[in-house]
Amino acid sequence: MKLGLQLGYWGAQPPTGTAELVAAAEDAGFDAIFTAEAWGSDAFTPLAWWGRETSRVRLGTSIVQMSGRAPTSIAMHALTLDHLSGGRVVLGMGVSGPQVVEGWYGQPFSKPLARTREVVDIIRQVLAREEKVTNDGPHYPLPFNGPGSVGLGKPLKPIVHPLRADIPIWLGAEGPKNVAQTAEIADGWIPIFYTPNSAAMYQPWLDEGFARPGARRTRADFEIAATCHVQIVSGPAEKAAVINGMKPIVALYMGGMGAKDPNFHKQVFERMGHEALADEVQKLYLEGEKDRAVALIPDELVDDMHIIGTASEVKERAAQWEETGVTTLLLSCRDAAEVRTIAEVLA
Repeated sequence: MKLGLQLGYWGAQPPTGTAELVAAAEDAGFDAIFTAEAWGSDAFTPLAWWGRETSRVRLGTSIVQMSGRAPTSIAMHALTLDHLSGGRVVLGMGVSGPQVVEGWYGQPFSKPLARTREVVDIIRQVLAREEKVTNDGPHYPLPFNGPGSVGLGKPLKPIVHPLRADIPIWLGAEGPKNVAQTAEIADGWIPIFYTPNSAAMYQPWLDEGFARPGARRTRADFEIAATCHVQIVSGPAEKAAVINGMKPIVALYMGGMGAKDPNFHKQVFERMGHEALADEVQKLYLEGEKDRAVALIPDELVDDMHIIGTASEVKERAAQWEETGVTTLLLSCRDAAEVRTIAEVLA
């Protein structure tokens, strides 16, 4: 199991100390660094900026929001960065949610699975550079001849010859149909709430995708990159403090993010067996009672979602994650010293 440094997306201001984190990850043997985007900073620019000081780690996005760019534009970003980095790009993508897609990008959210399939197919056409890129699908028609067209569009190939035709494409997916499609058409999966206790729920969905005619990968060469906070503590008291500090994040995803219905993050917790808890947390969040919502989050849930313990406990728990099929742990680290310590413990 490999380690990836999850840099995430920016808050109100650019983060500080990131260059030191990236350098430490490269030196400590981390496999990759990953960036994200929401509705502020983008995912590609930080990889180009901080990745220029690296020579070995893979440079991944987790995730690029598909509705923010045309599929061909996403492919242009990926092939450009792949050239600049010497073939180290991992293209992680996802559909995001309706609030962001329609509220921020001004694009329709309907048919997310069909849209994903078209995006992946178009990007693979660009990277293969075998034929001019076309698409007959209803979501991203190429060339475009719909309302407002002047009728002069024509199929094109990328001017630049891609360094790699097989840049890995990983997809963020949460529901059964989306996970199955990811196993069918992608090179890897970026789950949002994957834990040892919930891993069995996902296996039939993955198997369905791998069994489909023309599936791109098998379980043996498919990557699963699970986001997980790893923190080494001195004992039970410190562990309890860390768990309490992480409960607001769990409560936010469970009940405070997205619309009341449908809510894809909340549905994941429901499938994990926390339906009644998720209903109450969301109810309190919508009523403005955030502190009460946070107080409902059980220690056991946070402990299952993350790896927090002494050095020996962290090593044992990491092995449990690996046994479920996780190939990469995407970790957020506070400083370079923590990067080095975690690398030493999990070496």
